Parts: sequence; structure tokens; C-alpha cells
Amino acid sequence: MLFNSYQFIFLFLPVAIGTFRLVPRNHNFRGIVLGVASLVFYAVWDWHFLVLLLGSIGANYRFGQAIQVAVQNHNDRRAGWFLILGITFNLLLIGVFKYAVFMVYNVNAIAGTDFVIGQIILPLGISFFTFEQISFLVDLRRGRDYRLNPLRYCVFVAFFPRLVAGPILRYGEIAPQLEQSDDANRWADLAIGLSIFAIGLAKKAYLADGIGPYVATPFQAASTGQMLDFFAAWGGALAYTLQLYFDFSGYSDMAIGAARCFGIRFPQNFNSPYKATNIIEFWHRWHMTLSRFLRDYLYIPLGGNRKGKARRYINLMITMLLGGFWHGAAWTFMAWGALHGAYLMINHGWIAISGRIGLIATFRGSWLGRVFGWTVTFLAVIVAWVFFRASSFHAGFIMLAAMAGAHGMNVPAAIVDHMPWLRALAIRSAASRTEFIGIWMSIAKLLAIALGAPNTQEIFARSHPTLEHPPHPGRIAWHGNAAWAVAVGMVAFLGILSITRTSAFLYWQF
Repeated sequence: MLFNSYQFIFLFLPVAIGTFRLVPRNHNFRGIVLGVASLVFYAVWDWHFLVLLLGSIGANYRFGQAIQVAVQNHNDRRAGWFLILGITFNLLLIGVFKYAVFMVYNVNAIAGTDFVIGQIILPLGISFFTFEQISFLVDLRRGRDYRLNPLRYCVFVAFFPRLVAGPILRYGEIAPQLEQSDDANRWADLAIGLSIFAIGLAKKAYLADGIGPYVATPFQAASTGQMLDFFAAWGGALAYTLQLYFDFSGYSDMAIGAARCFGIRFPQNFNSPYKATNIIEFWHRWHMTLSRFLRDYLYIPLGGNRKGKARRYINLMITMLLGGFWHGAAWTFMAWGALHGAYLMINHGWIAISGRIGLIATFRGSWLGRVFGWTVTFLAVIVAWVFFRASSFHAGFIMLAAMAGAHGMNVPAAIVDHMPWLRALAIRSAASRTEFIGIWMSIAKLLAIALGAPNTQEIFARSHPTLEHPPHPGRIAWHGNAAWAVAVGMVAFLGILSITRTSAFLYWQF
């Protein structure tokens, strides 16, 4: 069941909200409603995987109990062994379902063997609920004094607004909210939640899905070895860059909005990442809960920046390589992670150099330096997204070669006729006018929104939309009045009208 489906919008979500509000104002009753609704939501996909989800929840809860008891008894050795067992269990689970086929394929390619493994269907959301449960076990081992409760733990893992694609939560963020049964703000929560959900739906169904067709053609052509021209390749790369942006931003808004309908706040997960002026800032804005997880449970345990500059760079690269591999069992995802690891190393090196050279530091702080930083960052992100989307290295290099101008440039004949000087630049008049204008107008529209419009957190800043301290309200600030009700209704209507075809969120495949 997709968020951007009529079944979810007009059936599942209203029934879940109505049932939640009708049961007695007791956190246990409401926890049961949320748990049952979440398990039903997951079972709609494939009830066989519901057994897997429940088994994972039960096993990790028991590991957590054992770790907590050992820590309370100051038995660090026993707590450590249970942590190792718990992490091993989770890694084996995700390894079998997500990486087994990839591993066997590569073993056969390297060793010349012919091992055969049947097709394994990837359980929805396994990457997300596995990471969350690992964080739960590690936090307990670190001495976090969680009040464990099996019902609240089940809802923490299975809560349907973020079960399949995040945000990646921590038990300490959600469990205390599940213990509350105060209805004082229920109508405000519902109004805020539905408004955020409506904006997310429009981002997904109208903006992201609208530009999606312009992505498929060039990347499909590259996957079959066809040579693309400059504008076709850049059009495809930019279209994907913006499709992924609004798809993931839309999902994050819908997840945050749906949870708020039940009075639950999620951590912020998306904060206008394409406005970043360096790659460090980009990762503070993009998939923020994943960045937080990688920092706290991988980068820092590896040593972080505490063991010298060389070790910091190695830790950055390891973290980003594993972050790329987490997204998918393919070398192209590893390449994407390696590129971002290299970007972060260069960024930290640039900061270190500018700290010693005043002229560079002055340039970095100037408006020209910020424009330069944004341009370099945005181009670097686009190049990495090419490998993230490409079906193979060969397809990715075809795209990049075309983006570098290796196969010429094609524009519609009408443009060349009006600007004949283009022929001197070896620009050919071979492109379809309708398609050319359509893709570049769509790119310009979405890029203007991504860079110029306030984001959802800024719009709803007065309503404290997420767990973090809200930012200053943007130029457009939401109020609970009739004018905003009409505006949100129009946005919701646009999003619903745009559901002409059911399309999964891009991040649901990870």
C-alpha cells in the first residue's frame, strides 16, 4: 500500500486515525491500535514477510533485555557478547535477503565457480528496521536507561509512517511519546499532520512523478550502449537529480505528516540539501537520520577524527562506502559512496588549508566563494547520482562522457535556425523540439522550487513540526486559519489529481 494511493489516502489512513481517536485515552489501547495498523499495513505487501518482521522484532527485544540486565549488573563482558550476537543476527538477516545473490555472483566471477542461488525477494524496509534495531542494541550497551516495553518496542520498529523508508528513528525518541495519552492538541496535530502530508503528496505525485519520464529514456539508452548527446545526458542527469529530491522530500513530509496525525513527532530528515555550499553541509541536510546513524554508529566507533588526519580520512571513506553499500547490492552504489567519501576528504582538506591561508578563508566567506562552493557541490552531487541511477558502470560512463560533450550536442532545428552561430560550436539540429523544451522547462521549474522556495520545516516552524528545535519561520508561514485550509486543500487536490498511475517511492527499493 503506497502513501500516494487512493486506498491509503481514503481508506487506511482515515480508519487508522479514527480508530486511534475513538479508543479510550490510554496509551496501551492506543499502542495496540498503532501496532495492529502498522502490521496490517506491512502485511498488505506480503504476509510472509510479516512473520519475518515479527521474528526480527521479538529477537531484538530479547537481545535488548539481556543487554540491559547485564549492564545494570555491571557485567560488561556479558553485555558485550549479547551485543555481538544481536548485531550478528541483524547483519545475517539483511545479508541473506539483500546481499546473498550479489555475493554469490561476485564469488563466481572471481573464482570461476558456478554456485547457483535462487531469486530472493527483498523484504520491504529491511534496511531501515535493521539499522534501527542495531541502534537500539548499541544504545543499551552504552548505558541508555530505556524503559523497555514490548508493545512500545513493536510500534517503534513497525510504525507504518516510516517503516519502509525512514526516517531512521531511535527508541528514546519514540517510546516516551507512545507513553502519552493527552488529547489536548489532537485537533491541531491532525490539522498540521494532514497539511504536511498534503504538501508531501504534491511533491511526490505532481513534481517527482511529473519529471520521471524524462529520466527513464536517457538512462535506458545508456544501459543498452547507445551514445547520447550533451543535452540529452545532462537533461537525464538533472531530471533524476530533481526527481529523487522531490520523491524523497515528498516521502519524508508524508511520513512526518502521517505520524503527526497521531500526535507523534519524527526527527527531521530533509532540509533543502541542494542549497548546500559544500558537501559536508549537504550531508547535514540530505537523509539526515541516515547521516546521524552513520556518524554515531560507524564513523565515531571507527575513531572519528580522534586518531589523526589520515585516520579521519580513512574513516570517512569506510563510512561512505558502507553507506553506499547499504543502499543496494551493486558496485554502482559502492562507487556512489566512494565518490562521496572522496568529496568529504577533499572538503575537510580544503577547510584545513583555508584555516592556514587567510586569502582562501576570505574567499570562502565571500558571496563569490559561496556561489563557487554551491556550484562545485551541486555538480559533484549530480555526477555521483549518475552512478546511483545507472544500471552498470558502463552505462554510467556513457552518461558522463556525453555530459562532457564527447558525443556532440543536439538542439531543435528551430533554435539553430534562429541562432545560426550555434553551428560554429558543432551543435546539430537533431533533437525533438517538444521533448527538448518539455524537459528543460521542467528542470528549470523544479530547480527554482528546490533552491528558492522555503522548505516544509520553515513553513511549519511555528507548529514545531519535528523533534528538533524549529527554524525561523520562512517567508510563507502556516497558520491554522481558513485561508491556509483552502490553500492546503488546493495542494491536496493537485496531488490527488496527479495520482494517474501508482508509482513507488524511489527509496522504497533500498
